[in-house]
Amino acid sequence: MMNDERKTEFCELNPKEQNSGEKGGTPAANMPEGSPDAGPSCGLAPEEETVAGGAREDVDRELPRSAGKKIKKLESELEGLKKQLEAAEAAAEAANDKYLRMLAEYDNFRKRSIKEKECCYNDAYCDAVSLFLPVLDNLERARGYTDAGSVTKGIELIIKDIKATFEKLGIAEIETEGKKFDPNLHNAVLHIEDEKYGEGEIVEVLQKGYIMGDRVIRYAMVKVAN
Repeated sequence: MMNDERKTEFCELNPKEQNSGEKGGTPAANMPEGSPDAGPSCGLAPEEETVAGGAREDVDRELPRSAGKKIKKLESELEGLKKQLEAAEAAAEAANDKYLRMLAEYDNFRKRSIKEKECCYNDAYCDAVSLFLPVLDNLERARGYTDAGSVTKGIELIIKDIKATFEKLGIAEIETEGKKFDPNLHNAVLHIEDEKYGEGEIVEVLQKGYIMGDRVIRYAMVKVAN
């Protein structure tokens, strides 16, 4: 208690009094170090100064540690974003490569299809012409006939050959005898009123029609009654 009171009194002295001593005019410099009368410095006690200095050091160490954690976290996030970007670029490159391959394959398919289509048409033409060649041969032979009977017989043979050729090609004659008028197969060019025929009955065929499957090659030209 006495030492604390003397410290307080010493702090209240002016600098000159501190240098000359409190009582008796003894200079503070002549007092032994560590003595209660040696004129301690004003402010915090040594123990308090040590505690304050340690707290500052703890704060100084804590700040770099916290900043380091944040930096590591940001670096980790950046690394993750880099990996995502690399994965996205790889996926885009793969998709683009796939698209280019598909485009090239489609272009090759288109060219191949056009070529095959042309070949199919050419093959079909050649096959059709080859079937009519015997008919042409018979016509050329018939040209050498002189009598009417031979010419008629030759024409009948040619007609027979043509019908056989049509059959090979899948071409059939449109039926008209005893049939009623069908606008999907027949073309009515004449009309008569006759009670002996039924309504819409075909009376006469003016030109035969032909069909291949469901496709009409030529409509039958007919005369229709009633």
